[in-house]
Amino acid sequence: MTPNRADASPLTHRRVLKIALPIVLSNATVPILGAVDTGVVGQLGAAAPIGAVGIGAIILSALYWMFGFLRMGTVGLTSQALGAGERGEVAALLTRALLIGFGAGLALILLQAPLFYLSFQLAPATPEVESLAQDYLRIRVWSAPAAIGLYGITGWLIAQERTRAVLVLQLWMNGVNILLDLWFVLQLGWGVNGVAYATFLAEWSGLALGMWFCRGVLQMPDWHNWAQVLDRVRLRHMAMVNGDILVRSLLLQAMFVAFLFFGSGFGDVVLAANQVLLQFLMITAYGMDGFAFAAETLVGQAVGAGQRHRLRRSAGLTSFWGLVVVIVLAIVFALSGGMIIDLMATSAEVREVARVYLPYMVLAPPLGWAAWMLDGIFIGATATRDMRNMMLVSFGIYAASVAVLLPMLGNHGLWLALLISFVARGISLGVRYPALESRAA
Repeated sequence: MTPNRADASPLTHRRVLKIALPIVLSNATVPILGAVDTGVVGQLGAAAPIGAVGIGAIILSALYWMFGFLRMGTVGLTSQALGAGERGEVAALLTRALLIGFGAGLALILLQAPLFYLSFQLAPATPEVESLAQDYLRIRVWSAPAAIGLYGITGWLIAQERTRAVLVLQLWMNGVNILLDLWFVLQLGWGVNGVAYATFLAEWSGLALGMWFCRGVLQMPDWHNWAQVLDRVRLRHMAMVNGDILVRSLLLQAMFVAFLFFGSGFGDVVLAANQVLLQFLMITAYGMDGFAFAAETLVGQAVGAGQRHRLRRSAGLTSFWGLVVVIVLAIVFALSGGMIIDLMATSAEVREVARVYLPYMVLAPPLGWAAWMLDGIFIGATATRDMRNMMLVSFGIYAASVAVLLPMLGNHGLWLALLISFVARGISLGVRYPALESRAA
């Protein structure tokens, strides 16, 4: 498929769902792979391999997560170029995203020794677990260019409403990974190394499939028009957009890390209960992602075309479906939250404490709705400076809320502070939305 001017077809509910639902389904497959990885090494009959795969995966996920801006920034920039009918820039953005992804992956390979050393200093493990995890990491890090490059490809495909291709890509990688897990670990007896090789091959095969999905543009000369690809003004703009998203994401991550840190002061049971309840937020994020991505795509196309009315309709339609999702999730959590807790925790104490704080999870989806959807809208419009600044404001409000409520209310205060931060993000971005529309016009 070659990129042309943004589709001028009407903005309808069906179009929003066509973009969003494959992303929701794609997200639903993510926990399955983690369960299989754990399950196959669990058949080895020892605890150390399970711990090694778990800690190794967490370390690499944290390192890769720092480059998540590449996916978000690529959606916004590509959808705007598509809306403006700039075919050459659409192709150049794919090349830039791949160059950044491959460069970042190569940097991780070159810096693996100090990075992994620092990681184990922050999260120490037993000598046996650390030794196995090091072996796991030394294998998997060689697919870092593919893993990070896929962020760019995924964003580029989403910008063109090709989310079915994204779903196929995710299903392919997970399927290859699972099959190779079973073969390498259970049949060949490669243990932890087998899990690492399975993921390594799955990620490189995923990159190959992603490039095949981009074959239309790669058959044209635009993608290697180096004067366009390396245009200084466009590179500077891309760097600013990605930098703003990175700062916003780091602040958001810092909020959750601080949440877990403060929660640990209330003992192991409360810490475990909080960890269980945070999975409710993960479920919400997975459900909302599809509609936030739809907002990024459609808003970006409207901004690129300079059509204010399409921007407003794109924001309205996607936000409507986001609201439907959060209402459904709030009802599900209210009616079945206890059962979900029981599935995730076997300890009676943890179950009991988690139920005490479950009402916050019922409130979290509707209170976070505006923040989630406006993030997508602002990314699509590449109004990332506003995103960054409003995240700074929200982080300050969160810190002040923790300082006031934690001593007064304990863990209840901690949860209230987190919910207040959601509301603060939604309100602060909402205040900046009219300016976003004005700029688009």
